[in-house]
Amino acid sequence: MEHPNRAGKIIVGVDGSEASVAALQEAGKLASATGQKVVATAYWDYPQVYDGYLAMGIGRFEEAAAAILQLAVEKAFGEQLPDNVEISLERGHPRQGLIEASRDADMIVVGRRGHGGFGGLLLGSVSSACVAHAHCPVLVVNVPGDGSR
Repeated sequence: MEHPNRAGKIIVGVDGSEASVAALQEAGKLASATGQKVVATAYWDYPQVYDGYLAMGIGRFEEAAAAILQLAVEKAFGEQLPDNVEISLERGHPRQGLIEASRDADMIVVGRRGHGGFGGLLLGSVSSACVAHAHCPVLVVNVPGDGSR
């Protein structure tokens, strides 16, 4: 029996990286096999010093995030969006946003990005937070050939 709070969807965290494009592609394969929908989700927010950015004439954070999301979805699926794929642009931080979204999802899919200055830290902060705190299963997609094995 399906859980009453589940909406039959796979949520993918998208930041425009090759890892997030790979995550979209994997989610697309899973969703096609299971009859679910994919919700490609990007998060944006104003920096804490937003007033300073306005004074310098720098802004348009939401528009930039929307463009990054659109480009990532096109890289993953082509120009024709599959019928089972939705796009969602949310204001907020991706860690908190994805964890909250996991309450109504069947799965969260994220790409593995973080391995910067800490050789032993193989997951990025967003993927680590999702693995530790999500309310549904989490798939972390490794990008082939990224050199971090």
